[in-house]
Amino acid sequence: MCGPKFCSMKIFQEVRAYAEKGMDEVSRQFKASGTEIYKEL
Repeated sequence: MCGPKFCSMKIFQEVRAYAEKGMDEVSRQFKASGTEIYKEL
């Protein structure tokens, strides 16, 4: 379903790239915090 102003494949690629970038950031934060899932308060 593509056209001059809309292409579902392009949108899918953009969403996937955005999600991967977000997951990379979350991964960096997790590693920086010591990689422990449960922490004592």
